[in-house]
Amino acid sequence: MKKYKIQKSPFIVPTTDGKLIEEHFGKASDGNTEISIAHMIAPPNWSEPFQTPEFDEYTYVIKGKKQFIIEDEVLILEAGQSIKIEKNTRVQYSNPFEEVCEYIAICKPAFDFEKVNREEV
Repeated sequence: MKKYKIQKSPFIVPTTDGKLIEEHFGKASDGNTEISIAHMIAPPNWSEPFQTPEFDEYTYVIKGKKQFIIEDEVLILEAGQSIKIEKNTRVQYSNPFEEVCEYIAICKPAFDFEKVNREEV
């Protein structure tokens, strides 16, 4: 039995906001509840509502910039930078800029729609 798995067809998470989410490993793609790893492409002027996830989230920016509002602090990460946001922290993710933002998101435990706790818009 092989002790590795190559992901050739990630799960494409359906979205309505123009953002591409390719989950390579995680609850939706392979049933893994311990960790999720996703490749994301956020279009210009994209944003999500505030949320308070029940999981740690790590982000590594590959291209462009991504804005984070963490509690009341605004941070902007650029390509080559990364961040860890601890679970139960109120956060908003956005790309209010004119270029695409490409990044990797890792959630531990795995991303779960029922545990993201998004606020009503």
